[in-house]
Amino acid sequence: MTGQPIHGSPPPATTPPATTSIAARAWRARRELVGLALVAAVWSAIVVFAEPWGRAWGTGQDAYCYWIPTYDQPYARSDWTDPIAYVYSPAYLQLLAPLKVLPWQAFMAVWTTIQLGAVLVLTGRRWFVAGVILGLMELAGGNIHLLLAAAMVLGFRWPAAWALVLLTKITPGVGLVWFLVRREWRNLGIALGATALIAAVSFVSMPDAWLEWVGVLSRIAGRDGTWAAVPIPFLVRLPVAIVLVVWGARTDRRWVVPVAGMLALPALWYGGLSMLLAVIALQSPAATRPSPAAREDR
Repeated sequence: MTGQPIHGSPPPATTPPATTSIAARAWRARRELVGLALVAAVWSAIVVFAEPWGRAWGTGQDAYCYWIPTYDQPYARSDWTDPIAYVYSPAYLQLLAPLKVLPWQAFMAVWTTIQLGAVLVLTGRRWFVAGVILGLMELAGGNIHLLLAAAMVLGFRWPAAWALVLLTKITPGVGLVWFLVRREWRNLGIALGATALIAAVSFVSMPDAWLEWVGVLSRIAGRDGTWAAVPIPFLVRLPVAIVLVVWGARTDRRWVVPVAGMLALPALWYGGLSMLLAVIALQSPAATRPSPAAREDR
């Protein structure tokens, strides 16, 4: 009879769960492969276009400022608006010593790899490729904003990481207000103590450079960035950053710390917006767990 099932007819075809799982894994593997290929292409392009430095559409403009200074005259070029200006502490220059012996393009190859590692810390594997795309301007320029953001993320568990912030751009260290508001005294002590220890060891080997750095900071204090920066004065951004950290510390929102650190940059370069990638890392469940030192304070 029409419309009635025929006795013994096979059931509708369905895809076995095992087959679906294999297909899904294969799709994820292809997607990851394409993503890695894209990242490899980005790395290659940045390294290739870094040589020779200074040509049109070249890469590594900011990274060159870390490679070119000498240890006998680290602040020979330290004008705030100079395309080749080194204005960080002598300790940071000493940290880069193993890389500075490399030829320029080899330096960029290693430096870009380190930058990509920072992106991975900030985004995890899932959002890594998207993070590379969003941070492309910063990766191409080679500044340290991604490293600062990674230090802030890691600083919740290992507060000594804040030394990188305080010995380079300094003012994003406003994020340490988090520990102050929450009375996490041990974390605050570790962050400041590690910075002081590194500075002391560095001062012993380069005392004249440290005295010169103080002069550099006094000379550039209060000066805003160039056309490559968001045109909001530092003295406007800093109070907003402090209020943001206080609010975040009181409401247990860790993601505000790198956002505030970005706002407190001496100049809010457009590449500095890449620090917002840290929000991804600090939204994960693992990021909400207090550090051992914080638990002891409480």
